[in-house]
Amino acid sequence: MDYDVAVGYGTTTPDFWISGAAEGTSNREAHFAFTAPDTATVDAFHAKALELGAESLHAPRLWPEYHPGYYGAFVRDPDGNNVEAVFHGAQ
Repeated sequence: MDYDVAVGYGTTTPDFWISGAAEGTSNREAHFAFTAPDTATVDAFHAKALELGAESLHAPRLWPEYHPGYYGAFVRDPDGNNVEAVFHGAQ
């Protein structure tokens, strides 16, 4: 899938997303999102990332503003990028 701001890769649905940094004066970092098979994997991703020194941007939680069942966690990697693990719940 290719959107104006992001590209998704996968065999039947996107499992990995990349969004570039915003242009202009914004300081928005690149965003990388990985699809997780369940909420426990999102929780484990966040815990391991923090253990390895990543900065927590958002602890694991439901994000109903994205869509029902969207459960994600966000961290900042050592290069300053926003890395997300997301479980999309029942679709």
